[in-house]
Amino acid sequence: MTDLLYQMDSYIQNFEATIVGIDPEARAVILDRTAFYPGGGGQPADRGTLLAGGITYQVTHVKKVGDSVLHFVEGGPLPPVGERVEGRLDWERRYQLMRTHTAMHILCGVIWRDYGASVTGGDMEPLKGRMDFEFETMRQEFVKEIEEKINEEVAAAREVRIAILPREQAFRIPDLIRTKINLLPEGITQVRTVEIVGLDLQADGGTHVRNTSEVGHLQVVDYKSKGKINKRIYLEVEA
Repeated sequence: MTDLLYQMDSYIQNFEATIVGIDPEARAVILDRTAFYPGGGGQPADRGTLLAGGITYQVTHVKKVGDSVLHFVEGGPLPPVGERVEGRLDWERRYQLMRTHTAMHILCGVIWRDYGASVTGGDMEPLKGRMDFEFETMRQEFVKEIEEKINEEVAAAREVRIAILPREQAFRIPDLIRTKINLLPEGITQVRTVEIVGLDLQADGGTHVRNTSEVGHLQVVDYKSKGKINKRIYLEVEA
């Protein structure tokens, strides 16, 4: 099992760990603890480096398999099991993704609060993303109204809180799952929640900033109809 350091502290940039497993064919190592986010919920996996035995390995991809996290590396022979390593995130990219992910939750929170629309899909890259909602109609004036409201939430400097709750306790929270389909497998006994205090509370596994003021100015750059009751909003975060 890999201890997921990012779950409670998204601001860890460097960490030390021990290699507990290797996959020679995939050129991947498993660590006993990691700050690398392995991707999920629309947020891409982290990149960065691992330093082991005097060699710097590029971490090109990270993937969670069961209770372990595989770090796919380039840059020399794989280090052995038991080797101590120093992990270093590509922090500029990670922080941009944290800002973007929180921006998507602001958008989701505003649309749920004010219009009662469920999320039907979403995806993001550093400083931009898109989210699909269950709307029948969407017009330019309506999109402009949404843009004004989400920027008001950024300016409100709302605290962002993380908690890990027993499944039964978590599912007593009204509207915890904002996606149209519940993506949480039955076997999960603990649920991580992300709360934008006073605006939004939902189950989520990704990384976020501590306060909405860190997100920066948001712009709705486009919107499209993706079906009779499915509308897509494209969002950009200031650089």
